[in-house]
Amino acid sequence: MIIGITGTNGAGKGTIVEYLTKQKGFAHFSVRAFLIEEIKRQGLEIDRTTMRQVANEMRKEHGPSYVVEQLMKQAKEISHNAVIESIRAIGEGEYLKQHGAIIWAVDADREIRYNRILNRWSETDKIDFETFCMHENREANGTEPWDMNVRGVMKMADHIFHNDTTQEEMYLDVEEALKEVGVQ
Repeated sequence: MIIGITGTNGAGKGTIVEYLTKQKGFAHFSVRAFLIEEIKRQGLEIDRTTMRQVANEMRKEHGPSYVVEQLMKQAKEISHNAVIESIRAIGEGEYLKQHGAIIWAVDADREIRYNRILNRWSETDKIDFETFCMHENREANGTEPWDMNVRGVMKMADHIFHNDTTQEEMYLDVEEALKEVGVQ
């Protein structure tokens, strides 16, 4: 089984991935990590704007699902379950669905999410609240198939998590969602 994870910044995608990998043995493939590798290869600054630009350039050049196609190939080479994290473009979501994957989305209150990103200290998260909101608005509803459209991908989700609670409650929600798709 392959699960694609989408959601807003700081909502808890990584929390779900951590649970799936540590508790259920899923292999993890990350769009973000794939893009960071490419950004480093090009010698560019690693920030959210550059990540978006590089992702969009790759999708324009190779097709709207290019990054996810590469990760899906890697995921299919393994013999057990896999999770692909950070599905952000409609073309990526469509590709996953067409190839038998399911999509899970996660969201939370904007201020809760901002506080979470401040605490995780990622190189792309050292921003003020205004910049956080600007990035989110820019990534939410892209109109081109290669552009980020997180809200559009979330509408494609087979299951939506509302992560305004504790990590333990989130893990219980993940367990319930796994039962729905037949994973124990």
